Amino acid sequence: MENSKPKVLLVCNEGIHDTYVAPVDVQRLNSFATWEWFPCKDGSNLDDVQTEKFLEVISDIDGLIVSHGSPMISSEIMNAASNLKIIGELEDDRFASRIDLEAAWKRGICTVDTTNGSSYPVAEWALALILISLRNAGAQFRRIVAGRTTKDPDAFRYAGGLLTGKRVGLIGCGHMGRRLIKYLHPFETEIWVYDPYLPREMAEALGFLQTSLENILSKCQVIVCLAPLTPNTRGMIGSNELNLIPSGRVLVNVSRGAIIDSEALVERLKRGDIIAGLDVFDPEPIPPDSEIIHLPNVFLTPHFAYFTGNQYRESFELMVDELDRFFHGHKTFFDLTPRSLANRQGTDPG
Repeated sequence: MENSKPKVLLVCNEGIHDTYVAPVDVQRLNSFATWEWFPCKDGSNLDDVQTEKFLEVISDIDGLIVSHGSPMISSEIMNAASNLKIIGELEDDRFASRIDLEAAWKRGICTVDTTNGSSYPVAEWALALILISLRNAGAQFRRIVAGRTTKDPDAFRYAGGLLTGKRVGLIGCGHMGRRLIKYLHPFETEIWVYDPYLPREMAEALGFLQTSLENILSKCQVIVCLAPLTPNTRGMIGSNELNLIPSGRVLVNVSRGAIIDSEALVERLKRGDIIAGLDVFDPEPIPPDSEIIHLPNVFLTPHFAYFTGNQYRESFELMVDELDRFFHGHKTFFDLTPRSLANRQGTDPG
């Protein structure tokens, strides 16, 4: 019976293995598959000896998991792995550059990606930043640490107060955005979304209004940037876009700092009539002399929203889930497709 189990190979460096591969998930994987780890160094190029050994090891595998250290999974490697049915990108390669996707798709090989493991804790922190910013808690905290322990009424001047019943606009609605929508439901918010890569039917299924970036910026009381950084989204929100935001609104960014023009953001915030909660900025780390640090209407954190407190990162757990679904004849959740790749590369969604 053991020989009837699919064979899975994990290809990565020691750092990924030690921080992602939790014993409980190994136990789950062992329940339906046999697996082994092919350790690689930090570089992605194997020497001749390693290449020969790698081609030998993959000759009879059914599933392949790649991450840091893995060589490019090319058509030649796929040819050497005649039983290969599924390839999974484990972590930190949102552009899928470790896999020749076209070659995999031509061979009917399923391609999945669990780099979204960090998206779920970030969605939690996005909710936290919304709540903090709606009360301009950053300004109150600055006052307390400066020794003035009474509340500052002026800090409430443009604060929105309650989240309940507010219109929340999401810029981008991938894994992070969809998780945030779940967290927002108890607050009975009205949710608007700008994301040109979403299937139209998702709006009705998840209960949001799909709209334009201009509408998000000009008509939502809370604005949350969740878009991936691509050639199209870099600098997507500049001075013209920021000036669409009316007084009394909240702007949260937990995706990438470079999506919002930093200089324009500072100038908009210096007007003092909107409040921002930022886990990301451009550049990072934030320069110690940056004006953003001293603005009273800004709450800053040092790009740590992914932190969970768990010993192991979540991506391997998600990958075992995917393999479990796949090898038991179910549909996978996190497929790499031409549309998902277009989203990450900022190309035409088709």
